Amino acid sequence: MAQIDVLNVNGEVIGKLDLKDEIFNIEPHLDVMYRYVDMQLTNRRQGTASTKNRAEITGGGRKPWPQKHTGRARHGSRRSPLWRHGAVAHGPKPREWFKKLPKKMKRLALKSALSVRYREKNLIVLDDIRFDTPRTKEMKSVLKNLELEDRKVLFVLPWKSEEYKNVKLSGRNIPNVKVIIADNPNNSKTGEKAVRIDGLNVYDIINHDVLVLTKDTVEKIEEVLAQ
Repeated sequence: MAQIDVLNVNGEVIGKLDLKDEIFNIEPHLDVMYRYVDMQLTNRRQGTASTKNRAEITGGGRKPWPQKHTGRARHGSRRSPLWRHGAVAHGPKPREWFKKLPKKMKRLALKSALSVRYREKNLIVLDDIRFDTPRTKEMKSVLKNLELEDRKVLFVLPWKSEEYKNVKLSGRNIPNVKVIIADNPNNSKTGEKAVRIDGLNVYDIINHDVLVLTKDTVEKIEEVLAQ
């Protein structure tokens, strides 16, 4: 079974944590990871881009000049894509961009991304991190203690609570730092609905150099992905 050091917010090792090999130490499946990221980025697209075709351009009803004997190229309408202010040939029209993956593929992609970070030694587990009030200074201090000041860092917190929301707000103004709360829609820890949550995803994991989890987050990931 894989093992990892557990640190506190001061960067001190305070223990060890066993990680399930079937989640944090599998052979990464790069193709499935690509499919997951492609799905995420595709589903973010608004699909509102639109251009006018020949039927939608105003004017151009009559032939610009006679077909022959002018010395100029033949043209039938000023609405042609060849003309300035004319139509756009094969341009985009509003459409719905949507892709989805089977649940098993999503789980495999998440396990692969977690395993990549663990094998690279770019996975850090904290005992916990909570702030009473949002303070950027405190988050910068944690980054300094963990020697992550010049790295692109993703923090993943286990559930929605005031202390964790303060951590998220504290990291909002720091470049290259992102804090997400990987909660469930129905939160049993605090009794409140976990609305406006972020959720753990492959794109965020591979888009950041270092992944920082708490012990509770690790427990939650293992509980969900082991099903």
